[in-house]
Amino acid sequence: MNDPQSQLAQWMNALLGAAGRDARATQHEVSFAGHDPVYPTCFRAGEAAAATLGAAASAAADLWCLRGGAPQQIRIDVRAAAASLLSFGYQRVSGVAFERGSLATTALYRGRDGGWIHLHGGFRSREGTLALLRCADDADAIARTVATWDAQTLEDALAERGCCGVRLRSADEWRQQPQGIALGKVPPIEIFKIGDAPPMPLGGLCAGESGARPLGGVRVLDLTRVLAGPACARTLAEHGADVLHVRGPRLPFVEPFVIDTNPGKRSCYLDLDRKEDGERLRALAREADVFSQGYRLGAFARRGFSPEALAQLRPGIVVVSINCYGHEGPWAGRPGWEQLAQTTSGMALEHSGSEHPALVGAALNDYTTGYLGAVGAMLALARRATEGGSWHVRVSLTRTAMWIMSLPRVVADAVPRPVDPVEIAPWMIEMQTAWSALTRLGPIARMSATPPRWDLPPAKLGSHPATWN
Repeated sequence: MNDPQSQLAQWMNALLGAAGRDARATQHEVSFAGHDPVYPTCFRAGEAAAATLGAAASAAADLWCLRGGAPQQIRIDVRAAAASLLSFGYQRVSGVAFERGSLATTALYRGRDGGWIHLHGGFRSREGTLALLRCADDADAIARTVATWDAQTLEDALAERGCCGVRLRSADEWRQQPQGIALGKVPPIEIFKIGDAPPMPLGGLCAGESGARPLGGVRVLDLTRVLAGPACARTLAEHGADVLHVRGPRLPFVEPFVIDTNPGKRSCYLDLDRKEDGERLRALAREADVFSQGYRLGAFARRGFSPEALAQLRPGIVVVSINCYGHEGPWAGRPGWEQLAQTTSGMALEHSGSEHPALVGAALNDYTTGYLGAVGAMLALARRATEGGSWHVRVSLTRTAMWIMSLPRVVADAVPRPVDPVEIAPWMIEMQTAWSALTRLGPIARMSATPPRWDLPPAKLGSHPATWN
């Protein structure tokens, strides 16, 4: 590309325009620095992240203007944005990095027909996957067993059991697959009205007011986990939202991911199998502005918290739904994760080839989808402020992968230059947490009037009451 920065601005504006941002909205001065490749892949991972972070900062700056603030200067560094796609890897607690473990049930294996399938035995899918395969939890045993299955047959069998796993597809195969067809019909960020409500202005700025934020006073319920959903609410928190993270007390978790995605939030437990906890969530929702959820399709609807039910309970609410494969189509209810979005969309195949397929070495769909969800939430809040209504925002990991794959590729002979910790030092921050002193990557966007920040350190799960401040 002759002018990477201009191209990034085009991508950013295209995302905002496709999501319904008014073309007459205040045009902030947005600039980008740096370029791909950062990671050893043909995909423009860092630049895609930078474009979405620029869109998020612009949406936050729009809300600032609706409060009476002036347009802002926004700067996004591509290499820092790329680092954010592995932000959990830059964490240090008392100077010590977290070790990254691996599971035999979460990997690519070759089937009998020569096709590859990516299993994902994370969390509760592990037991179901092993029960289906009837083998030991060992990479060699799993490889031998998968080699007795055709890849498509195993994918279907896993889906029937509610377990995670998809076969390796090319981009063309995915676009012709029913779920790929459904996703190809929608933009990366879907926003649509789901109910009537009067306009709800965000509130103006008082003369001489200090410490005001674009999302100040906005209450966000964050019912998500690993990694896209929590990254969405974390992005809202860095622009001043009051975020309450709600988690079931018996759900498994990965502690480094909790630390990574929970700054700026309070965290409580609610067990929705208990009637009183369901009523508590209902009471919280009545006072919420945003309800963000990332669980399987129907999980909240069965408990009375569908987007439409929430719009009746709290007219004017913005509901954000985040999943792996999209919200319409035959796969809408399937569970999935970053690895599976890469595998089924064609990303993994193009990245590495069919002989030894491998994933892009960053959670590019996870974090980027989280940023897109935050963009959608803020655009919906702007529409609520000016025209009223309740709104539903939908994003998915695989639609994000398709968007990234629609962008131009890195020049073939370009040599990736990994992020040097020294160059991202300006973005590193220190926080005192329940885990001891934490050094981590801070917010990436630089904004002239409302610099993003987290007012709270990450909290251990369930360490706060289930109440608003």
